[in-house]
Amino acid sequence: MKLAQQIIEGNRTALGKGITLLESILPEHEKQAQDLITACLLHSGKSIRIGVTGVPGVGKSTFIEVLGKLLTSQGKKVAVLAIDPTSERTQGSILGDKTRMHKLAADKNAFIRPSPSSGTLGGVANKTRESIILCEAAGFEIILIETVGVGQSETNVSNLVDFFLLLLLAGAGDELQGIKRGIMELADALAITKADGDNITNSKHSALAYKRALHLFPALENGWIPQVSTCSSLEDTGIAEIFETITKFDTQMISSGWKIKNRKDQNNYWLHLAVKEELGTKQYNSLLAEGKFKFLEKELKEGKTIYQLLSNL
Repeated sequence: MKLAQQIIEGNRTALGKGITLLESILPEHEKQAQDLITACLLHSGKSIRIGVTGVPGVGKSTFIEVLGKLLTSQGKKVAVLAIDPTSERTQGSILGDKTRMHKLAADKNAFIRPSPSSGTLGGVANKTRESIILCEAAGFEIILIETVGVGQSETNVSNLVDFFLLLLLAGAGDELQGIKRGIMELADALAITKADGDNITNSKHSALAYKRALHLFPALENGWIPQVSTCSSLEDTGIAEIFETITKFDTQMISSGWKIKNRKDQNNYWLHLAVKEELGTKQYNSLLAEGKFKFLEKELKEGKTIYQLLSNL
């Protein structure tokens, strides 16, 4: 497949076309999208996948641009998949992340792709998982996923990424009120943003409050202790330290075998979700009761795509 080969060779225009093909709802594009994913799958899986979430106004786009520029200055290839909310009224999205990240957008080592959420819950777009595969096949080492910022429903993003970063604001009311249990229990690190000017003291106090609050949560299954820090995208402080935390996490998860296990569990999660959406809850429960998923999960582990497994059901 010519498009797949161009993506594997690192052609950013081809990568953009590939993601557009994945997002198409036209029936004639479905088979082409399946073939594209199958061709790129063998060349994927070697990146660090980082989810960045937080309420609107916390500074996700600015943070990602500063982090992205830091990484590209070190010679790393960075892809940003930014999810924009879709209007319930007009079904449209602004998709303005390239404008907000204009410096990173102009960087030859970066690729920014805004996508509409299209009403999908979980803070991510419907084809974000497949888009990650294409970005990895194109040679991008760091994949940053900027979620919609809609609240607790964003927990789905944790099933796409290796590292889950929650951005928080200081001085926005009672800190403990800001703790959303669903997200907090999944976060690998918390960063208090906009820690500059008159807000530095507030940010430090917030960081301490969140550190204390994290002790109330059960330990993460992978043995990692979530980190809390402060940062300022405006003054470029604390950003490098956050990436050091991410690198430390990645090294620890690779050496323990957790990263491979976690990605396998994530693939199974998306398989179950796709079957339920495709066939409905009743038929899904029937397949589950019959033990069919053990066979499907085995096929998925051996390299079959979710598309291929669905077409055989």
